[in-house]
Amino acid sequence: MLILFLLTGAILGGILGEVVADSYLGGFAQYLIKTVPIFDLPPVTINLFVVKFIIGFSLHPSLISILGVILAFWLFNRV
Repeated sequence: MLILFLLTGAILGGILGEVVADSYLGGFAQYLIKTVPIFDLPPVTINLFVVKFIIGFSLHPSLISILGVILAFWLFNRV
């Protein structure tokens, strides 16, 4: 349940970041939505001749998505 809360907080924080980017916060919004690459696993292709899998993973959070995760963790502990 905690992982679900944290993922929801990160996704809602990212959506809020896109909304803030179009708002009137001016220069401050660029610091909230700037992403920082933390983890980047390049795509790996597995070809089984019938089906082809391409698997990769990257983590590029923004400050507002991290704040969303913190808020979700706080809400999880309160409930």
